[in-house]
Amino acid sequence: MKKYIRFIFVFIFTVISFISCSKNKVSELERVNLFSLNYGNFDDELNLFDLSNIGEINTKLIMSDGFFYISNSEAKKIIKLNSYGDLLSIFYNDETNPHPFIADKNENGKNATRTATYYPFNEISYLAVDSLKNLFVVEKLPSERCEFDSKLNISLSQVVLRFDTNGNFIDYIGQEGPGGMPFPFIKNIFVMKNGELVVVTSVGQSYTVYYYKTSGYLQKKVIIKSENIPNPYLAEDKDSYFSIGAVYPSYDLKLLYMKVDYYTSFIDDSTHVMSGIDYESTQVYPLDIETSSYGEPFIIPPYTEQLSQGFSVLSYEMPYDFIGVTENNWMFFMVSTDEGLCIQMIQCDGQRNITRKLDFNRQESLYYSINLDNTGIISLLSVEKDKASIAWWRTDSLIMSVLKN
Repeated sequence: MKKYIRFIFVFIFTVISFISCSKNKVSELERVNLFSLNYGNFDDELNLFDLSNIGEINTKLIMSDGFFYISNSEAKKIIKLNSYGDLLSIFYNDETNPHPFIADKNENGKNATRTATYYPFNEISYLAVDSLKNLFVVEKLPSERCEFDSKLNISLSQVVLRFDTNGNFIDYIGQEGPGGMPFPFIKNIFVMKNGELVVVTSVGQSYTVYYYKTSGYLQKKVIIKSENIPNPYLAEDKDSYFSIGAVYPSYDLKLLYMKVDYYTSFIDDSTHVMSGIDYESTQVYPLDIETSSYGEPFIIPPYTEQLSQGFSVLSYEMPYDFIGVTENNWMFFMVSTDEGLCIQMIQCDGQRNITRKLDFNRQESLYYSINLDNTGIISLLSVEKDKASIAWWRTDSLIMSVLKN
């Protein structure tokens, strides 16, 4: 089936497997298991309610400066822990959580370093933390507080809550800034090196990215329309399609990085009728937010899977997921495999490309949340049958060793 599903001889297999995550050709990055969390209603436990209804779990994890923040949406609470699993702070809705134990200790003046903050969360998801430890939380408003955009024919239902380093609620940020109109669907939020908040939203295949000053007021609004996305396959004599995989901001540059997967129609040789679509390539475009112009794209090698059949090998390709850009300008890509996870790290100048396997038993995980921090550490929250486990992979150390050689 065309060039992307094909038979190749055994000696060619050794070349192709170099860029894949096959067992023998790609090194495994050391996994560090940090701590685990029990399920329940106590301060340092997660309440995921019905674990049999996996599709409803919306718990998220981020790691910042060695501290872990978990938005347990199902319990309407956020917990902050150190790398040993010790609880440092809790933000909670008292309608779905018992009165926190650490709050009682604070009232007695015995635990001033641990904080408990009440807030009537409705439906929380993504988190971000700045260098001052201010916390930003994506919140979905109750239906009676949502607004409607008649031009786009969509509901505006999400805002970003702000809490200061002591856990005190500051305000919420909408499209225009503090107290502004709610956002459409928020894909993710980020805090840049200078403390600016970035909110990435999407409607269909179009994206809108909002940049906010540290005061919370809108600084820049970047609209990415699907009809303006570059398509290198338009000149070919066949139908082409694309999908925006993700949009991530640069940590310290006025750039957005947009991943686009391209596909073309597949014509059956015998009937000359379109019978499907073929994956063609993945490209990441840097978008200058000041000029709204696209730079030259980075071609992202796909994940290659091989199935041996006698003296030949069946090979097919699929795109990686884009999971972020670090402060030292490395792009990170990840794909789920039968053996766990495969990570591809590409320097933004295109000079280096590193591929590693990550040890992760997906069969034992009911749900998981992955986070890439600004330095390149990949953190994992894995929801398993009896507990939730936290682990990380120090890709920052790997990159430093590569740069020295």
